[in-house]
Amino acid sequence: MAKVLPLIFLLVVSVIGFSNGNDVGIYELRRGNFSIKLTNYGATILSLILPDKNGKWDDVVLSFPSVDDFRNDTTYFGNIVGRVANRIGGAQFGINGVFYKLTPNDGRNLLHGGKKGFGDVIWKVESYVKDSHITFTYDSFDGEQGFPGDLPVSVTYMFIETNKLGVKMQAKSLNKATPVNIAQHSYWNLDGHSSGDILSHKIKLFASSITPVDSELIPTGKIIPVAKTPFDFTTPREIGSQIKSAGGYDINYVVDDTGSEHLKKVAEVTGKKSGRKMELWSNQPGVQFYTGNQLKEVKGKDGAVYKQYAGLCLETQGFPDSVNHPNFPSQIVNPGESYEHVMVYRFTVDHSD
Repeated sequence: MAKVLPLIFLLVVSVIGFSNGNDVGIYELRRGNFSIKLTNYGATILSLILPDKNGKWDDVVLSFPSVDDFRNDTTYFGNIVGRVANRIGGAQFGINGVFYKLTPNDGRNLLHGGKKGFGDVIWKVESYVKDSHITFTYDSFDGEQGFPGDLPVSVTYMFIETNKLGVKMQAKSLNKATPVNIAQHSYWNLDGHSSGDILSHKIKLFASSITPVDSELIPTGKIIPVAKTPFDFTTPREIGSQIKSAGGYDINYVVDDTGSEHLKKVAEVTGKKSGRKMELWSNQPGVQFYTGNQLKEVKGKDGAVYKQYAGLCLETQGFPDSVNHPNFPSQIVNPGESYEHVMVYRFTVDHSD
């Protein structure tokens, strides 16, 4: 399978038959030289091609040689994750006096929706215009991975202007109150997906606090300031500058509330070698900053081998385990209510040294 994907990528749309008979396609969005490849397996971003400060184009998203490799994946490369992204402590929660017990897949906890979350299902392609957008849909059923209620879900990837990518994740609860926290889980390396680690990337997070976690990465329920800690990126600095003191980054940041904008600015990231810059806005209260701590000799596309810190994730989201912390912003969507999660990426080049 490792040799199949590059050939398939030459086509605008192609279809791969999985052994269960369901069709998985690879789709390209292109505007000028701005190119994104996606698949309806997990509504996943497979690649994104950008120029560097010298005009060299490269892929800045980590992924596998073949879509088939996602079936046994534990990295969540580029996936849409849910019904509830991040962790639910003890894989259990209660809503309106009803107790729900889920099947754990991360020790005794639930991670990214369970053993077969949204990143592990085949989505329907609802709409596709090559130079504009693609919309994937999935009907999450009552009891799926233990979650209550029927929940139709859609994810749209769209071009906004010439250098912006929008992502809109929507869901509607049909018949039962349910937690919903859908996230986009791409790993970024702005110097190129096969260029090594992201420790020299400079990042600024528009977030003055974090939700600290216990030894199982479950939030304690507290919200603490990052000032004078290795987690402080309120002014730009290199990711590797204090990463050893932090033990690697895998923590939810509380995005600063400006009080006036529909979308809040979340982050700015610049690749030191390439000068590529990515800015991110979202309407969600948190963002999980993850530095690929668990990557270890992962066989990637184009012959790349991804080692620790090969990519970074910025997963805008509701707070982890909020269903078990009443002081956190609620993720409960009641029958007839809708959930909407919007992200906007802006890509530019910084020509300064």
